[in-house]
Amino acid sequence: MKVLVLGTSSGAGKTTFTAMMCRYLSTHGHDPAPFKGSNLSLNSYATADGGEIGMGQAFQAWACGSEPVTDMNPVLLKPSGNGRIQLVLNGRPHSDISRESPMDKALVLRTVHEAFDRLSAEHDIVVCEGSGSPVELNLMERDVANTGLMRELSVPAVIVGDIERGGVFAAIYGTWRLMPEELRPLLKGFVINRFRGDASILGPGIERIEELTGMRCLGVLGYEFLRFPEEDSLSVSDGRFEGDDPLQAYLDNLDEMVSHAEGSGFDFEGFLEIARG
Repeated sequence: MKVLVLGTSSGAGKTTFTAMMCRYLSTHGHDPAPFKGSNLSLNSYATADGGEIGMGQAFQAWACGSEPVTDMNPVLLKPSGNGRIQLVLNGRPHSDISRESPMDKALVLRTVHEAFDRLSAEHDIVVCEGSGSPVELNLMERDVANTGLMRELSVPAVIVGDIERGGVFAAIYGTWRLMPEELRPLLKGFVINRFRGDASILGPGIERIEELTGMRCLGVLGYEFLRFPEEDSLSVSDGRFEGDDPLQAYLDNLDEMVSHAEGSGFDFEGFLEIARG
């Protein structure tokens, strides 16, 4: 099984939602693994073998009850200033990317595909996380983690929209509408994130988006004032964080999120149906 979590924008909640799903699956009889084909981040984590991956994937691995490995984030892009980005492949520095030395997309996609295949052989479900928005029209030709992954592996996808920013229905529909037409059938569901109040007032909007897109709404997740590891400058560093063991505090917060989602009627089984294809 496989599924891709996309966002309507950077900071929409993809990383935490993916971690929550990994936590739910790992405590409900599954053996999940997180995966982010390409991650743009300076906040990295050193795996047991000395490799380097994004902090978000390390956090998601802990949510699964497993040790972070480089296959979970085979391509890490680290901005180094002056228009240059360090390309890290399979946890090791590979080359610098610049206007004069563009990224070898074929090599990167091959690296991503091979890492995904290794994870798939070892786990019953791979929960993939996209990067930023999947429909940045000026960047789509170079995309790896979103449309690139969808094309390479035919991964069904779920869109996470952040209602805290406003305009969530437009953001979800716009993401669906701007997706390349041949990939649009892979968009199977959507989630409204960070809602405060009575979710029933969203009913007419949800129904209209379902009618327009054919996607199903998996649920409305409430705003959670909980702290998690910071992956980039858009991460929120405040929120409740209790105890002397940081890892256990993060997992306790995830367990609370899962409990709240279950209480709100979030469609976990629907998420699994999408992953089953």
